[in-house]
Amino acid sequence: MLNDNLPIFNQDPNAIARLREEILLLKAERDAIIVAHNYQRDEVQAIADLVGDSFALARHCSTATASTIVFCGVHFMAESAKILAPDKTVLLPERDAGCPMADMVDEQALLDWRRVHPGVAVVCYINSSAAVKAASDICCTSSNAVAVVRSLTEKEVLFVPDCNLGQYVALQVPEKKIHLWEGYCITHHQVRSGEVAAARQAHPGALLLAHPETRPEIWQQADFVGSTKQIIDYARQSPAAEFLIGTEMGVFWQLRRNNPEKTFYLLSPGLICPNMKKTSLTSVRDALAKNQYQIETTPEVSAGAKAALTRMLAIS
Repeated sequence: MLNDNLPIFNQDPNAIARLREEILLLKAERDAIIVAHNYQRDEVQAIADLVGDSFALARHCSTATASTIVFCGVHFMAESAKILAPDKTVLLPERDAGCPMADMVDEQALLDWRRVHPGVAVVCYINSSAAVKAASDICCTSSNAVAVVRSLTEKEVLFVPDCNLGQYVALQVPEKKIHLWEGYCITHHQVRSGEVAAARQAHPGALLLAHPETRPEIWQQADFVGSTKQIIDYARQSPAAEFLIGTEMGVFWQLRRNNPEKTFYLLSPGLICPNMKKTSLTSVRDALAKNQYQIETTPEVSAGAKAALTRMLAIS
């Protein structure tokens, strides 16, 4: 079950059916696959060949056999897919679907920091530009960040750009000195401790499952902390009947499908990413029909970013 206060993004069922038919025909003509992040609209996730978190989608795109990848997500995700599959055409249905967190660190600022702190390893959250990845030693996602940091021989680490995920990693890997970049996800970061108290009072039997992109004051109160995939898996395996979900509302599509007998409540009404919700079935259809919008990177940046991404994939 879903609580009734979730926003509705779905279109008219007849319109959805027509668009689905068009997309399936175009996908076959283009030799394309469609991948979608867990935060996408329900109807977009439903048309995808694979729905997952950043790590699962990166790994899948790195071994894709189709000639075209339609990436239903935001720019840095499609960019990573292109870097890992340079011979493929990678299409981002909504050209201006970006990530404010990724914009909170740039290549020059990171290179300046590295010059002041030689010998410190740079771990770059996948929510970043290709240029920032290229200036880093290794990438990570929320599902493997702890494993990535533990794998490093360096005793000091700069974690960019998400300070909330970085603080979570620092607690799990106390043997490392972790320097935090002051970036954050504007959607997760806005959730406040008072909302946890109110939600627990309203639903006293519900377990709180939180993403580490939320503030420490949120995930420290959670019954489970994990990536979107880890939250989805935990809810499926748990015997509990009710859950408070402390991540973007898009995960409710899989939570509902996997657990029709369980009830899920969104921790905060603010847990909606406007960039993730830009992609629609219409823009997916148009991407396939018009071969838009193609993602490109320079060879120099791609080489460095691919090295950081490949090191991550080798660990997980």
